[in-house]
Amino acid sequence: MAEKNAAAVRAQKNRKKVTPGSIVSKVIIVLICVIDIYPIIWMLTASLKQSYEWSAKPAYALPDGFYFQNYIDAWNRGHMSTFFFNSVVDTMVSLVFIVMLSVLVGFACTKMQWKGREIVNRYFQLGIMVPVATALIPLFQIYNKMGLYNTRWALILSYIAFGLSLSIYLVTGYLRSFPDEIMEAAVIDGCGIYKLLWYIVVPLLKNAIVTVLVLQFFFKWNDLLFSMTFVSSTALKTIQTGLMYFSDEFGSKNWGAIFASISMSIIPMLVLYSVLNKAVIEGMTAGAVKG
Repeated sequence: MAEKNAAAVRAQKNRKKVTPGSIVSKVIIVLICVIDIYPIIWMLTASLKQSYEWSAKPAYALPDGFYFQNYIDAWNRGHMSTFFFNSVVDTMVSLVFIVMLSVLVGFACTKMQWKGREIVNRYFQLGIMVPVATALIPLFQIYNKMGLYNTRWALILSYIAFGLSLSIYLVTGYLRSFPDEIMEAAVIDGCGIYKLLWYIVVPLLKNAIVTVLVLQFFFKWNDLLFSMTFVSSTALKTIQTGLMYFSDEFGSKNWGAIFASISMSIIPMLVLYSVLNKAVIEGMTAGAVKG
């Protein structure tokens, strides 16, 4: 009997009290979620509407059916297939170099002993404070003289250069929390510098690498400034500038196809973040090795 009473007391203590403050906080959280999610739902439903629905019904009305022809028109007539392919190639190539270089520089500046490593680390961190707009004209002149203007490499090199500073900052912050004893033990066992980096450091950097990949993917996938400045050929335009051309082509006559193209541009980001959300949070907040 005493045990039941004690269990009841513990359950009553653990039970959260419903207070006006808790109710208000929950209502605010629900409102914020609705505000964040509703635009995405509205855009997806708008992409399934037929042309007559835009004039016959309010803009917030649900579609009469699933009209997937809008996506076909966006993919073929709007040349979204070309823009999508360009964004995938430019983003993925730049991400490979960003991750590789950020890991190498971060490891060299935190775990290797050499003169000037802090100066190099500070130099890369200064890149975070450089506004992108101030570098457009110098980069345009450099690319033009080197014959890189209106080529895919103009975008890839710009993505790598402006993505390294933040990536190195994240990797170095993660590496500073690593105990040196792990790497010292590997060296004592005969592990060389390259094996140490590949078999010890890189696996431990998994969360940091995923964080860099996701953040830089968002930045590069949504790039508009570099694509408009360094590329003039429609065949090399990325998906964000392609959306502008798409709107100009169809105007107000095919809003369903326009919203279908926008939906296609954000679906990869939503899928990527939903899959890697946990690793991104761990990479941004953790970084410690428990021992």
